[in-house]
Amino acid sequence: MSISELVMSLELGLIYGIVGMGIYLTFRIIDFPDLTCDGSFVLGAAISSILIKAGVDPFISLIFALMGGALAGALTGILNSFFKVTDLLAGILVAFMLYSINLHVMNGTPNISLLMSPTIFITNNLVVLGGIAVVLIALFTFLLNTDIGLSLRAVGQNKRLCMNGGVSVKWMIILGVAMGNALIAMGGALFSQQQGFTDISAGVGTIISGFAAVIIGERILPFRSIWIKLLSCIVGSIVYRIVTSLALHAEFLHLKSYDFNLVAGLLIIIIMAMPGGKKRC
Repeated sequence: MSISELVMSLELGLIYGIVGMGIYLTFRIIDFPDLTCDGSFVLGAAISSILIKAGVDPFISLIFALMGGALAGALTGILNSFFKVTDLLAGILVAFMLYSINLHVMNGTPNISLLMSPTIFITNNLVVLGGIAVVLIALFTFLLNTDIGLSLRAVGQNKRLCMNGGVSVKWMIILGVAMGNALIAMGGALFSQQQGFTDISAGVGTIISGFAAVIIGERILPFRSIWIKLLSCIVGSIVYRIVTSLALHAEFLHLKSYDFNLVAGLLIIIIMAMPGGKKRC
């Protein structure tokens, strides 16, 4: 693997590490198996790209992408909390509807090019992405240690006890899923700016990449501190990208680029099959 390929793996690892943080919030913090992420990832990318094409500052477009992802997640939470749609089905429905919404956001075109447009990546991509990751880890660590954040974490541990304690479980679920998808949309926006384009199918496999970041990170950094858990998503994502890239470049394995999904799936299975791999942190 060349230096340029290693740098690309690190960049993608940082981007999907942010996505992993969003999935960690839903799957681990509030114990909500959310499948909205494939749609919210593209929604963030679409919002960021269309705003950049309209002349909006690239950094400002990230904020709007984050807000768009939060709205998508909130809709999933509302369907589950107030319309009694099961968590898995609610996420599938919203992701299904987001396909059409994303096309509307993209003005009906399946892809948008940003090659001639300004992005946040002017000099060193790794420094920019690392700085954004640090800011997000600090922000969400602070939020999860506030009274509302502690309520969110309690909901994931024991919903019935929270209800008896006066916590509005429904609104906590909505908030938690909104926060998770906000991070996922942010990852989508960063991905589109880093790659120089947005495609309607860019969200395929987002759930696998994010989940891989979570489970690998938990094995590498098995600590209870919330900021370390968020950091572990970044570390896990980077390791996941590097390992899959190394596997694809190992000549004795005779693998092709289209074997990425196979390698990724096998890696996740191996990690989960290891002793302690199924333990919920």
